[in-house]
Amino acid sequence: MEKLTAKAFITALKVLQSDDELKKIGRYFKTGKGGNAEGDKFIGVKMGEVFALARAYTKMPLAEVERLLESPLHEARVGAVSIMDFQARDKKTKEEQRKALFDLYIRRHDRINNWDLVDRAAPHVVGLYLVDKPRKILYTLAKSASPWERRTSIVATWMFIRQKETADTFKLAEILLKDSEETIHKAIGSWLRTAGTVDKAALQTFLNTHGAEMPRIALRYAIEHFSPKEREKYLNL
Repeated sequence: MEKLTAKAFITALKVLQSDDELKKIGRYFKTGKGGNAEGDKFIGVKMGEVFALARAYTKMPLAEVERLLESPLHEARVGAVSIMDFQARDKKTKEEQRKALFDLYIRRHDRINNWDLVDRAAPHVVGLYLVDKPRKILYTLAKSASPWERRTSIVATWMFIRQKETADTFKLAEILLKDSEETIHKAIGSWLRTAGTVDKAALQTFLNTHGAEMPRIALRYAIEHFSPKEREKYLNL
């Protein structure tokens, strides 16, 4: 294999380019003004192929990962956060490397600027690192002007839920309830639903308090696993 550099990764990525895939991507990501990927650039590579390429480059040094994050190509940044995710998941990764991954994610959040990039890396790069540490940073992110930093705040709690800890998910959801962005509404609902699989009573308490004021899409996501009768109750609040 070539050297594990950002340049080599992008060269390999371009070999995988597909015009048909680019058309499909255009249905989901709108790069025009006001779109959900405004100003972003895609070349058309299947996400499965990006992930496979990233796995082959898992040992890429973080300085090169940061260069990859700086690419204008969305697929290259997906590759960068995927490499970070693979490194964070690896049980052989040492604590100092986990901290370096976490620090890079937070420091270059300006390049982690769409929901798919956040969701690809936040659970393990941020959440796993914070499992046994203070979590004040998540509450700072929840109040950020950036919707992607706000999304990271709750998406990172997935690892806490895996440890059967749901308190932070509910607290952060409460902070984000009046957010204006649909991407946050969807994250709130999805993570409340997931927290509810661990503690349904806590989810019901949250919904009894906030169900009437929640964004409708967040509420629908949150109650997805409820019985028809329960869903009707909360939708009629």
